[in-house]
Amino acid sequence: MAGAPSLALRKPSVIPGFGLTLGFVLTYLGLVVLIPLAALVLKTAGLGWSGFLAIASDERTIAALWLSFSLSLVAAAINAVFGLVIAWVLVRYRFPGRRILDAMVDLPFALPTAVAGIALTALYAPNGWVGQYLEPLGIKVAYTPLGILVALVFIGIPFVVRTVQPVIEDLDSEVQEAAATLGATRLDTLARIVLPTLIPALLTGFALALARAVGEYGSVIFIAGNIPYVSEIAPLLIVVKLTEYNYAGATAIATLMLLISFALLLAINLLQAWSRRGFDRG
Repeated sequence: MAGAPSLALRKPSVIPGFGLTLGFVLTYLGLVVLIPLAALVLKTAGLGWSGFLAIASDERTIAALWLSFSLSLVAAAINAVFGLVIAWVLVRYRFPGRRILDAMVDLPFALPTAVAGIALTALYAPNGWVGQYLEPLGIKVAYTPLGILVALVFIGIPFVVRTVQPVIEDLDSEVQEAAATLGATRLDTLARIVLPTLIPALLTGFALALARAVGEYGSVIFIAGNIPYVSEIAPLLIVVKLTEYNYAGATAIATLMLLISFALLLAINLLQAWSRRGFDRG
């Protein structure tokens, strides 16, 4: 009919009610994420800039933060390399015990962190099953930063494997075979076909492993030795502040960890978005 207003047709949605679902999401994020973080920042603000900078510039705080974030980055990088190799082997090869190995990847997910820490300490202590052979070589793992790195690698490897594994399963092997028929070497196929497809998922796994490692506590404190300025991680320093009833100091260190973690994850997300745009253009 002429002059009648046209009716705007909406595409049907699986979850009806955009306003209702959006409100639920915002409420959930507010209660679980935003409000606790806001309380943390407000508690830290009670110190004032001078008090906050005094804690942030304290040598013990700097040493603990440096140890936590540097080892977390190294552990996440190690997991990115070996997690990719493990995922590739589990997907592309068939061998006896493959399903058992695949199930063992999830063991750090199911194992309580304290149990993992005790087990690693028992293995790598000077009189442990592995440590007794490393000790004569001058390699000390337990109660050193190296022990912290071992624990962080252990708890972070499943994040990379389980993130990359589905992408490898969807990666068509016929594309690699076509590249080989066109004269591409294995290195060319890896650099131009396989890695560009896997990099976004690999960066996601790296970010997840990094986030888990930064906040890890239970599996680390048993093997770290917890020596100030040497093997004391930032989460442990927060607990120390709490036991001293220095709540403002604990929240200040937690705020510092929050800011550094946010900056690292933001950088990784930007790198991931850039890699995806480059892959789409290619």
